[in-house]
Amino acid sequence: MVQPYENAEKVVQSINVFFPDWEVEEIPEKQEFPAKNNSVIISGYSESLEHFLKQIRIQRILDTALDVMCINLESDSTVFDISRQAAIAGKVAFALDNYSLGGKISISLSGEELGLWLEQQTWHEGRNEIPRYPGDEFSMKNNGEPTEWFDKRGRPTINQDED
Repeated sequence: MVQPYENAEKVVQSINVFFPDWEVEEIPEKQEFPAKNNSVIISGYSESLEHFLKQIRIQRILDTALDVMCINLESDSTVFDISRQAAIAGKVAFALDNYSLGGKISISLSGEELGLWLEQQTWHEGRNEIPRYPGDEFSMKNNGEPTEWFDKRGRPTINQDED
């Protein structure tokens, strides 16, 4: 959503950082102060998640990405938000609440066996030791709070049965 006080071209630029093939049909005109128009939702379609997935690998946030991208996973579709302000700087920051400084980019994904695909796209070597899948017992809570893997004394709470 583009607010009346925002530069729509900058919003499009922030989206294109991770989705360079994304195009909007119409960019709202820049208004002089005070702006008289209302908020506008702009939308588009991208063929590839390649740049986005590359960045979550670079940032080493694969488990967080799996958790956030699967919070709203239903059947073969999901939706999640990232920060526009972080995106313009080339970083992925997931937005879990209704307010995000600088605005949000909402991303909708759909496809056959999407949960399995997301699991595969966020795979890393650590999953050989601690396998992960969408909605598992290690997933973060819906509000973004982590699931503790250690008790208050620093002892692991995972794989307790393997002693």
